[in-house]
Amino acid sequence: MFDLISEKVNDPQFVVSVLAAIAAIATILTLAMPFLDNDVLAGRMKSVASERDRIRQRERERLAKSSKVVLRQEEKPFMKRIVEQFKLSDWLGTETAKVQLASAGFRGAASETAFIFFRGAVPIGLFLLGSFYLFVVEDFGYSVTMRFAAVIFLLYAGVKAPEIYLKNIASKRQFSMRRAFPDALDLMLICVESGMSIEHAFRRVADEIGEQSVPLAEELTLTTAELSFLPDRRQAYENLGKLTNVDAIRQVVTVLNQAEKYGTPLGTALRVVSQESRDTRMGEAEKKAASLPPKLTVPMIIFFLPVLFAVVLTPAIIQISATASGG
Repeated sequence: MFDLISEKVNDPQFVVSVLAAIAAIATILTLAMPFLDNDVLAGRMKSVASERDRIRQRERERLAKSSKVVLRQEEKPFMKRIVEQFKLSDWLGTETAKVQLASAGFRGAASETAFIFFRGAVPIGLFLLGSFYLFVVEDFGYSVTMRFAAVIFLLYAGVKAPEIYLKNIASKRQFSMRRAFPDALDLMLICVESGMSIEHAFRRVADEIGEQSVPLAEELTLTTAELSFLPDRRQAYENLGKLTNVDAIRQVVTVLNQAEKYGTPLGTALRVVSQESRDTRMGEAEKKAASLPPKLTVPMIIFFLPVLFAVVLTPAIIQISATASGG
């Protein structure tokens, strides 16, 4: 086998063929990578642009007719039919769920319909599946009471599963926004002190901060749209603080509301909030760094110390064994 490998390595024609194959594969990958790249920011910005158009249409109709406007969304026909037929929105659709959907980045009637549908379908599906499996396929030796308890637990898990999913999505968005917001606040401070209006500052910061946090860029772009079309600008700020649910953003919302109401200068207030936000982020980093030694103690005892003892003692054991066998 080694002779065959040596013969192939020394064969110029074989080496040239291998290099040509590698060059061809590299060329194909280079040409295909731009098509395989998933531009998340562009997709989210497109979604925000669509939301902005819907907000513009809603505000125009509201100002013209002074009536309640329903945003037009593309809904799944079967989901909408089931939700309307069984009136699921009357007992599954709540204001808290709408806020959770918006905090997780799902907006519009289509998202609300899908959430209500899955909130009703998931527990029923788990209940039927668990009942069929435990009472027909395999009982695992459990009593009837235990099997009923397991089915009820599956029903409860199905009720909570959509809410847990939304909370996880919202927490990830909040973490991304919390991590990128100090830099966004510095950019906003530069824009405001350079003479930009708050709408242009939000738009500029959204364009620049998208590489660090797509959710933050999305929320700032949506707030820019709301500032342009809502009659009360403070309502747009309040929506930003409520939907993001980040303490630093809520502080900025308070500052913006005070500036809107009393005419206080934004530059000084934003500078103070920016410094506080950076101090908070540094404090969180120091807290995580201080918690590392206790967390590393158990892994070091379990994984590192046995290996260290083996490395230190193995040569001595080998030497003692060789001396004993020689003697």
